[in-house]
Amino acid sequence: MPVSPPRPVFVVTGPSGAGKGTLIKGLVERVSGLEVAVSATTRPQRPGEVDGRDYWFLSDEEFTRRVGADGFLEWVSYVSGRRYGTLRSEIDRIAEHMSVCVLELELEGALAVQDEVAGSITIFIAADVDELERRLRERATESTGEIGERIALARTQLEQAHRFRYMVRNDDLERATAALVSLVECELSFGARS
Repeated sequence: MPVSPPRPVFVVTGPSGAGKGTLIKGLVERVSGLEVAVSATTRPQRPGEVDGRDYWFLSDEEFTRRVGADGFLEWVSYVSGRRYGTLRSEIDRIAEHMSVCVLELELEGALAVQDEVAGSITIFIAADVDELERRLRERATESTGEIGERIALARTQLEQAHRFRYMVRNDDLERATAALVSLVECELSFGARS
């Protein structure tokens, strides 16, 4: 069921370690009227997390029910058995706030939303493979084997950059943030004139 939101939807994707989250944080700080969609998950809520702010925490049964009712724009199941996805209702919730929706998604989810949401504006965040590896090692959240798998996946994902409307190379955080801000502001002003 395709979606035609009243405002643009920005979809930011790229390989793990490319800096999507950091760039989105900088974007939202510099461009008013943007709101990042809250993902849904089946993983347990951690201390300090707030339902509807950090994630929409759903039971396995509720997640399955919403998948069956076409309640997700995209969703993924990980080896851990945990599922994550973007609820269709998030676009409506953000539009009700008179805000513009920003989605941070993995590559497959971004492609799904690109097909599903009319006029979505997709942005691929790229970084050199050596830099991705350095960032992943610095994060220290994965084992050496997992980092190797992520780097191999990143090489494959970087070859998919041409499938998205824009690409921003994150080789310098300030420059990349400024490029992302300019691109979003340009799209917003173009949309306002259309």
